[in-house]
Amino acid sequence: MRKTMRAAAAGLALIVAVTGAPGSAQAGPEGTAIPKHERSLDLGWTLTDTGVTSQFRGLSAVSATTAWVAGSKGTVLRTTDAGRSWRNVSPPDAAALEFRDIEAFDARSAVALTIGPGADSRVYVTDDGGATWTKTFTNDEEAAFYDCMAFFDSRHGIAMSDPVDGRIRFVRTPDGGRTWTRLAPEVSPEALPGEFAFAASGQCLVAADSTNGFLVTGGGAKARVLHTPDRGATWKAYDTPVPSGPSAGIYAAAFRDARHGIFVGGDYTTPDAAPGGAAYTERGPSAVTTARSVPGQYRSGVSFLAGPIAVTVGPGGSDITLDGGRTWRRFDDGAFDSVDCVHGFACWASGPKGRVARLSLG
Repeated sequence: MRKTMRAAAAGLALIVAVTGAPGSAQAGPEGTAIPKHERSLDLGWTLTDTGVTSQFRGLSAVSATTAWVAGSKGTVLRTTDAGRSWRNVSPPDAAALEFRDIEAFDARSAVALTIGPGADSRVYVTDDGGATWTKTFTNDEEAAFYDCMAFFDSRHGIAMSDPVDGRIRFVRTPDGGRTWTRLAPEVSPEALPGEFAFAASGQCLVAADSTNGFLVTGGGAKARVLHTPDRGATWKAYDTPVPSGPSAGIYAAAFRDARHGIFVGGDYTTPDAAPGGAAYTERGPSAVTTARSVPGQYRSGVSFLAGPIAVTVGPGGSDITLDGGRTWRRFDDGAFDSVDCVHGFACWASGPKGRVARLSLG
């Protein structure tokens, strides 16, 4: 434990040294990349060789050495040696499906979600490192389209679908994804006209702790945050200032507790311009505020690294915040779709063309 704490403290000191304090003269103009000659070589992504060309929107970091990714062509990979090698552990009957989310609990146990209309939305569970998978949920509603899922602990989880009959659809599990029960329509939250969630990174639905969960949306007149304090049994919706539209809104959220959260998004059809595309809260979903400086581009994934430090990624680059999402600064221009960070300053990113990387702190 002391070794981990020392490593985290050293990583924090290095990040502050590399990026400078928020609002310092080192930060580039809002939404612009930092010129190469001004970039420190100490903070960046170290690519790993996955050996495949799938697009990995599903990502779950377990530790600095263990991570799972899931993506197109039914591909699921796992590493236990910090990305030096990847094992293809794809479910044999999922080759025609698109994985968009995966939640791993350790090197052996994971739950993976495929998306699509009707029966294309499925959940697979493994307890042996991907050697075998069990299909535990197949969507039986033609109008439903599942986007993402979240786990409050290793047993209690929830997955969501775009609205069915005007209400957002949820299914819940009490046993690590082995069985699922649909939330009754009468207690499911009503959707705004055109509202839906984005299956861009597996982070449209996230858990803040053992009971609090958050769903972020777009597509309608308002981009909203929906909050559950009881593992998905009840929900309350809140409007946000993030711009929304047919392909715009909040794509991803991260919470370090029930009060402190970050939201990123934009419009994937205009990825180079996302005014107002990032926001934060320090008082829960009822008090979401637009970031003072935003990445300026569409971002699809976000994760807290330690304390108020967080990383966001998208097809146009990666940004870091030191102040809980108030201000952002670019540190990389490579394309990624999702990012996931865990204790010990272990941070992974995944994206197109088989790209998976670890955050390098020196």
